[in-house]
Amino acid sequence: MMTSIENSKAVVTLGTAHFKEANEAVRAALDATDTVELRDVFAQRYLGCGMPAGKRLEIHGVPGNDMACYMDGGSIEVFGNAQDQVANTMNHGDIVIHGRVGDAAGYGMRGGRILVRDGCGWRVGIHMKEFGAHRPVIVIGGDAGSFLGEYMAGGIIVLLGHAGPYVARGMHGGVIYLRHALDECDVPDGVVQEPVDEQDRAILARLLGEYNAAFADDFRAADGHANASATDEFVRLRPATSRPYANLYT
Repeated sequence: MMTSIENSKAVVTLGTAHFKEANEAVRAALDATDTVELRDVFAQRYLGCGMPAGKRLEIHGVPGNDMACYMDGGSIEVFGNAQDQVANTMNHGDIVIHGRVGDAAGYGMRGGRILVRDGCGWRVGIHMKEFGAHRPVIVIGGDAGSFLGEYMAGGIIVLLGHAGPYVARGMHGGVIYLRHALDECDVPDGVVQEPVDEQDRAILARLLGEYNAAFADDFRAADGHANASATDEFVRLRPATSRPYANLYT
């Protein structure tokens, strides 16, 4: 493992360093400067954990589980894939992933934004929630694994690819925008699938614009291909009621 300064930016080469040593080096670098580039990342866990506003990580390689867990305003850009539980219980912050993300990204996420160029694993957005102006957002450019938005209590998920089985199971808040509508038999009880309205189109236009801006260079490298599409192609999933489990209580 090695740390250096290049162009007013700290550079930490992790290699096969243990995650504890890696995180100690990253925190020390962030104490010294606002932007840290991580090279040769090999699945070290907890990178960016609790990182505050004004700090930024640029990750080259594959970060391990729980990247950006509890992050509180920082910024992370991953030039590659990311593993499971990205942004676990994140309060605020911004994450851009130039690849795919594993399972349970955004678990319990309470604010901030995740943009994923490609697809995702299972249970992405599980237990997402919102309060007041704090409305978390996840945009997925490819297909999603099973249980997308499971037990979702708030926030926004935008899926440009196809949803896997059991999407929105137990959903009781927030909204999921799907580019590809579900068959009616796949819409879970207590959830409504319906056309988007003007307010939805405005939200989608903003988020799809942010998605395209984040990955513009990637699209140009692929002969101009972009996953984002016109807002009128989308439908939305929303809970039929804000208290779907009311009958379980006396």
